[in-house]
Amino acid sequence: MKKLTVLPQLLVATSLVLTGFAAQAQEVKGNAAAGNAKVWLCVGCHSIPDYRADYPLVYKVPMLGGQNAAYIASSLAAYKKGERKHPTMRAIAGSLSDQDMADLGEYYAAQTASSPNNPLK
Repeated sequence: MKKLTVLPQLLVATSLVLTGFAAQAQEVKGNAAAGNAKVWLCVGCHSIPDYRADYPLVYKVPMLGGQNAAYIASSLAAYKKGERKHPTMRAIAGSLSDQDMADLGEYYAAQTASSPNNPLK
């Protein structure tokens, strides 16, 4: 009889653990409008045509408008993890949540040559 009373508790505990894993596994959805408010992090370098950063090496800083959203988000995640090695980008990406990265990716993916100029970018 004792096994029967433990079994429901075990099932509830297992269900809670699996629900937690499912919630973590859900993909973060980016929002371009939310990214618009976060773009100020990027503009100091990425909004200057032909800008080159020179620490610790010379890097050509790319313009981000029109880039694929998933690529931007995954690049930011790689900087945050240290898989990409630019110190300024690593510091900036380190301050971003997964949601921030997805939002910035969607914002830049939505930019075209005819997009209105955002004074923060």
